[in-house]
Amino acid sequence: MIVKTQGAGPLAGLRILELGHFVAAPFCARLLADLGAEVIKVEPPGGDPVRQWGRQVQGATPWWSMHGRNKHCVTLDLKQREAVDIVLKLAATSDAVVENFRPGQLKKFGLGDDALQGVNPRLVIAHISGYGQSGPYRDRAAFGVIGEAIGGLRYLSDHAPGVSNLPPVRVGVSIGDSIAGLYAAFGIMAALWRRDQADGGPQGRILDVALTDSILSMMDGLLPEYGAFGDVRQPVGSRLANAAPSNAYPTSDGRWILIAANSDPLFAKLAILLERPDLPFDKRFVNNPARCANVEALDEIISSWTGGGRLSNLLTP
Repeated sequence: MIVKTQGAGPLAGLRILELGHFVAAPFCARLLADLGAEVIKVEPPGGDPVRQWGRQVQGATPWWSMHGRNKHCVTLDLKQREAVDIVLKLAATSDAVVENFRPGQLKKFGLGDDALQGVNPRLVIAHISGYGQSGPYRDRAAFGVIGEAIGGLRYLSDHAPGVSNLPPVRVGVSIGDSIAGLYAAFGIMAALWRRDQADGGPQGRILDVALTDSILSMMDGLLPEYGAFGDVRQPVGSRLANAAPSNAYPTSDGRWILIAANSDPLFAKLAILLERPDLPFDKRFVNNPARCANVEALDEIISSWTGGGRLSNLLTP
């Protein structure tokens, strides 16, 4: 019988074993811990590298407080047989394992899927890697930045072609790792739900989450557009490619304001705000396809208004 620590939250009673480092697997486990699951995090000697990323506060970084919260941490050198035995004992009383080593690395330690499910046939195992557990790139190392590039996000996070010679910018957070962690957490809960709905027999499952696939899944209609029209999605800066107006517009104090009026009723309201009630009846802006086709002229009208000083009066409490 599995005895687990009881806590608050909807996932109280679940035990998750985290064999993770850096961002993706710890992000996944943290989500589950925030919802009440008991998470046991195995760290290498010296600790998870994220403990040292950034300025230190009492021996750790503020970033670590995000990834390490609500977890029980234990230090184990998985190259040692005694450490592997401890992990197997923990796996025997856990509901799920999440890990983000390079594919095949855990098996080299003696912690492959067969070994883990050998001590617990009902165990759900979530693997997170750059390119997945199989395929020609499986042995390549990849952090979130590589997943974002291969998945298409880094290319699209740029100004329109010909506008700037600067490199594409990152989103500002480790979005590739985080999205993969979200998929892993969702997959774990789906697998546990199915396991607990089954009548008898082992119901453990193996999940394969790739950073590249996770980012590609966020690329809106990129693949259907290519399949239907042969179009290759291009970066458009701060604009929204398929709806207008939606952009960042300059203000009179040298800053920017984001305006999105992506439907006809919203555009009509914006036109009144711009003191241009005629705009919705202009054939260039009468509907969304027309506004997208004439987005340069439309953005010039809006920019003239946002940069003319009247915006500050509107936003003054």
